[in-house]
Amino acid sequence: MKTLVRTFVAVAVVGVAALLVFAQEPQSAAPGEDAAKKKGGGKRPNRPGVSTPGVRREMASITPLAVFPAEGTPDWQVLTDDAVWVTNGPKNTVHRLDVRTNTVAAVIPVGKRPCSGLAAGFGSVWVPNCVDKTVSRIDIQTNQVVATIPAPPAASEGGIAASPEGVWLVTDAKGILSKIDPATNTVTAEVEIAPGSAGVTYGEGLVWVTSPEKNILTGVDPKTAKVVYSTEVGPGPRFVTTGAGSAWTLNQGDGTLSRVDAKTGKLAANIELGIPGSGGELAFGEGHVWATVFTVPITEVDPATNTVVKQWFGNGGDSIRVGHGSVFLSNLRDGNVWRISPEQP
Repeated sequence: MKTLVRTFVAVAVVGVAALLVFAQEPQSAAPGEDAAKKKGGGKRPNRPGVSTPGVRREMASITPLAVFPAEGTPDWQVLTDDAVWVTNGPKNTVHRLDVRTNTVAAVIPVGKRPCSGLAAGFGSVWVPNCVDKTVSRIDIQTNQVVATIPAPPAASEGGIAASPEGVWLVTDAKGILSKIDPATNTVTAEVEIAPGSAGVTYGEGLVWVTSPEKNILTGVDPKTAKVVYSTEVGPGPRFVTTGAGSAWTLNQGDGTLSRVDAKTGKLAANIELGIPGSGGELAFGEGHVWATVFTVPITEVDPATNTVVKQWFGNGGDSIRVGHGSVFLSNLRDGNVWRISPEQP
């Protein structure tokens, strides 16, 4: 009997310890979502950054202009005229951050486990939901969901974009880019693209889609819903942005940044960032390209020279946007969003 009691006590102690560890670990924002992005679990990749003298900075050196609280795991962002919108997967919400007052203006319930980016267009913010397999449409004027569209995001680490013709999302991992018509809130066109496609953005007149499975960046004409470019880039391209006459991909396979000429669809450069591994995001603003990953929350690239000019190491990051004269950094693990000046020393 004593043996049974001792065994029970030992199991109970182990169970309590396991519960404590589980409680301290942030939970995944969607079933199957990459552990390194949403949980920080597993072995962390080696991210040495670049070795260029004078480039390295420490996150501790930054004093934010504002800190927005967002209990949970604030992640994907999109900017509108007077706000920054941030998803919060475990809370099934989107936070509206007022850039005039630096306050949280609204917390809006959406579908289950918002994921795969945010887009703004047609007076709305568009929110893919991984568990519901839907897209929530938020009216910017009322902060209310006005439509729920059955369009399943194909990847939790992906993207959604709005062009003047509609809203674009990869809805099938086999390689289907869907166009949502905002007039009817229905899918009205499908484009065959590379298998395993994920990230989507609109800029320089085209919809751009990454395929980390095939190492391909696809350019789609939104007027004709036809593929016009299919360009091989660095390994594992997932996140994509546009600016300076180019489309840019953050390549998780080797931590490089690929630059593709938007007029010709040709690869112009592969730029070493030294930030391989899953997670992260990419943005363009203030004339520069900005990347984020855990342990290297901000990497700033000058498109005039195709080089890293500043790189910050430390805690924070996982989603980034630039606008309203600021850099907005989602600190997923810390439950907040930083607003910082892009003119950091």
